[in-house]
Amino acid sequence: MIHIGEYNTLEILRESEQGLYIADNEGNEVLLPNRYVPETFQIWEKIEVFVYLDNEERLVAVTDRPYITRGEFAMLRCNQVTDHGAFLDWGLVKELFCPFKEQAFKMKAGGWYLVHCYLDEKTGRLAASSKTNHYLDNKELTVTQFEEVDVIISHPSEIGMNVIVNNQHAGLIFQDDIYKELSVGDRMKGVVKKIRPDNKLDITLEQIGYRKIEPNADAIMHELEDNGGYINLTDKSNPEDIKAVLQMSKKTFKKAIGTLYKQRLIEIKDDGIYLI
Repeated sequence: MIHIGEYNTLEILRESEQGLYIADNEGNEVLLPNRYVPETFQIWEKIEVFVYLDNEERLVAVTDRPYITRGEFAMLRCNQVTDHGAFLDWGLVKELFCPFKEQAFKMKAGGWYLVHCYLDEKTGRLAASSKTNHYLDNKELTVTQFEEVDVIISHPSEIGMNVIVNNQHAGLIFQDDIYKELSVGDRMKGVVKKIRPDNKLDITLEQIGYRKIEPNADAIMHELEDNGGYINLTDKSNPEDIKAVLQMSKKTFKKAIGTLYKQRLIEIKDDGIYLI
């Protein structure tokens, strides 16, 4: 079966004036237009392509790699807005359509928006939605406490920052756990800090408990090495100063330098930390 909006590995069947006809194991065919035909190829050779509907609503294969595929989330630029909706740049010739009903707030040309790519079952076309929460589900979680997860920054909250967890769940980073500047669309690793009874996920960008001592100690060592073996921070430093330099909390910082001190890798003086 050929999957629209996804990468398909298909077999080259024959050459035509329009390009190459390629097919899946069931014999379903799709055209790979001339502009995407590789310089060298062989009949029966397999090729990876992305499949979608072109400007004339025909199924077509391309070797271009879009910025987003079906079921994914990504930050996309709005190229234009018409009476029908917004058209987004997703790296392909045909722009990705976002209907007005799928816009969390009205899009404007030139703006960047975090969207989800979905298949419109009525039209068979791929489309975008900035109502990202509609495509997240926490009823059946696939993550556990303390597990490392992939995080996409979604939108700000009064108490922190909403995030997308592993491309399928909603989560929240509380303000107290934010130690660096975050922007909508940022991708990073996080850790499931807590799973609440209603399956809400508390996410942190730091490792938890004993898990976070070693990585943060390593970060301090790198900072020392990059600054000639000295940083102007101690266990008495202002939490905001620690956050600005190392993007970590004071509590985490104190545990990390304690580890380094015990290993005799650093010396802590009144004016700062020195690399031994």
